[in-house]
Amino acid sequence: MKTTRRRRRSVHAAVLTGVGALAVALSGAGASANPTPEPTEQALADIIAAGRPVAGPSGSASGSACNSGSGTGSGNGSGDCYGGSGSSSGSSGGYASDTRGWGPAQTSWLAAFAYGLANGDASPPGANDWNCKPSAAHPRPVLLIHGTWMNAYNGYAFMGQPIKDAGYCTFTFNYGRSNLVEGGGLGSVLPGVMGTGYIQDSAKQLGTFVDRVLAATGAEEVDIVAHSQGGSMSNWYTKYEGGAAKVKNLITFGATHHGTSLDGIGALGRMINNAGIDILGFIEIFVGHAGIQQTIGSDFVNRLNANGDTVAGVDYTVVGTRYDEVTNPYDLTFLKAGAGATVSNITLQDGCEQDVSDHLTMMYSPRALSIALRALDPVGSPNLVCTFNPWVVGGGGSL
Repeated sequence: MKTTRRRRRSVHAAVLTGVGALAVALSGAGASANPTPEPTEQALADIIAAGRPVAGPSGSASGSACNSGSGTGSGNGSGDCYGGSGSSSGSSGGYASDTRGWGPAQTSWLAAFAYGLANGDASPPGANDWNCKPSAAHPRPVLLIHGTWMNAYNGYAFMGQPIKDAGYCTFTFNYGRSNLVEGGGLGSVLPGVMGTGYIQDSAKQLGTFVDRVLAATGAEEVDIVAHSQGGSMSNWYTKYEGGAAKVKNLITFGATHHGTSLDGIGALGRMINNAGIDILGFIEIFVGHAGIQQTIGSDFVNRLNANGDTVAGVDYTVVGTRYDEVTNPYDLTFLKAGAGATVSNITLQDGCEQDVSDHLTMMYSPRALSIALRALDPVGSPNLVCTFNPWVVGGGGSL
C-alpha cells in the first residue's frame, strides 16, 4: 500500500514537472544563451528506445479544409487553398494556402515574428513572382519552407530578398494550417501560426506546391531551403511523396530529422508514458499534432528514418546551432549519407564562434544565409560570412 502511494506521488510530481517545463519552454522564460550540453551516446539511446506511438493520418480522405477565404491567388491560375486530407481522428490535418502581398524586409527575428502574427498571409520580400523564369546559371526554383508555429513571412523575412537578388526564382507558401478542433494546439488560435497539422498531410501539401512551381517555371527540379519542421517535412516528401525525383538540394536549418527532446519535455513525457499516464497526449493539446510528432522516438521520426537518413539523388546541407533550445540535442539534426546522396553537416559556430544564433534567430544570421547561398551555388557564392548575431532577438548580424 505504501509503495503504491509513493509511486503515485512520484508520477504526480513528474506530471506537474512536465507541465511546468512546457510552460517555461513555450514562454521562453528561464532560457540562457549557453550551448546545449552534448548528450552521451547511452543517454540518446535510452531516450530513443523509450519511444511512443503518435497518432497520424490514416487515410487520404479528399476535400480541403480551407474555408477562410484568405489569400488572393498565386497568379498562375491555381486556387488559394489546398491540401486537406484525413487523419486518424477523423479531423483534417490542416490545409495550405498561398501568400498575398509582401511584408517588409526584417533583420530582427522578434520584429518579423510580431509582424507575421498580425499579417499571417504576407509573403516575405523576394518570393512568389510567378512570372519569374529560372536562368541557365540558376535553373532550379528555390522553395522557402517555414517551421512549426511560424509562417512563410516570419520564416524568411531576412533571407528571402537576398536569395532572390542572387538570381533565383523563389517561392513559398503556408502549410499545415489547422485549428484547435483539428488538433493544431493552442497556438493555432493565433492568426499567424502555421505548421501545426499532421506532418504527413503537410508533405502532401508541399508536393502540390512543388508541382505548381515546376509547371509555372518550366523547371524539372527545385531546391529547398527549410527551417525546423520544414526540414523533416521536406525530407518526408522526398521519401514518401515522390519528391526525390523533383528535389536536387535540400538545405535545412535546425531541422528535426531525428526528433527533439523539446527541451527535455519530450524525454520526460516518454518516461511518464512508460509509467502508464499519457502525458504526451496532454501536451499535444498545447503544442499540436506536429509538435508531438517531432519528439524523439515518435512513430513519425522512426518511419522517417526507417530506411536510412537520405534518398538517392538528393544533395543535403544540414545546419545546426549549438545554442538551439528547440531542436535539441542539436546534433540530432545531422544526417548520414546513404547510397547516391551527399551530405554536408555544418555546425553554425564552426569557424565563427561569435554567431550565437539560436533555433529561431539562425534564420536571421548572415552566416546562415551565406551557407544557404553556397549550397545553392558553390562556385558563384563560395565565401562564408562571419558576424555576431544576437541570441533570441536576432539582428541580421547586429543589434
